[in-house]
Amino acid sequence: MQLCALCLWDQQQHYSLSCLVMASTKTVAASRNQQCMKSLQQTLKLTKLIQKESVELIKTYKASQGEILELPCTMSGSNIPDPNISGLEPSERIVSIYEHLQAFFPHFKRVYEQQTDLQLPTSPLLTELNTVHSRSRSLANLVNIIYQSTFPNRPMPEPAGGPTTLPPPQNIFQQKVYGCAVLRTYKEFLSNVSPELKDLRRKICRTKKFTRGTLF
Repeated sequence: MQLCALCLWDQQQHYSLSCLVMASTKTVAASRNQQCMKSLQQTLKLTKLIQKESVELIKTYKASQGEILELPCTMSGSNIPDPNISGLEPSERIVSIYEHLQAFFPHFKRVYEQQTDLQLPTSPLLTELNTVHSRSRSLANLVNIIYQSTFPNRPMPEPAGGPTTLPPPQNIFQQKVYGCAVLRTYKEFLSNVSPELKDLRRKICRTKKFTRGTLF
């Protein structure tokens, strides 16, 4: 009789422990899902803000370039990154977004330096350029955090093409066209990032909800 009671007590303890483990596992999973959704939502919100600011930045840029009536915003051979995101798997597409951002930064710096020579120190263009550049670095940090938290065992790979190559020295007109091309292409890239983040949120964040009392 005592042996049966001992076996029954042992089974109850094992069942209780199993319930605790499963409840703890589901709590952790729900917490990770919530954090994943929060991180991607924050990243998407910042992307939309920069995208909106980039539209105004292009208008300010064109208006500040003097008497050029219709400034072309395309330039071949300038090594400006392609605005399209590549990769088949979610991890590859997150890496592509991050690498694109990193590739744009040297171009932003070059445009800022060129416009510093062409504009007055109080020009609103310089302020807007600096703002978009700064926010974009924050965006790159958020994308990196998403990658590291989602794929903790996969270090962020180095850019396949190596360091960004900038165009050779340019005359003033070429500088103006180059700057416009950089900003236009970056705006296109951001317009691709927004739907990509929405798709990633659906793919990498677990959407199953756990209710109180539901363990199995």
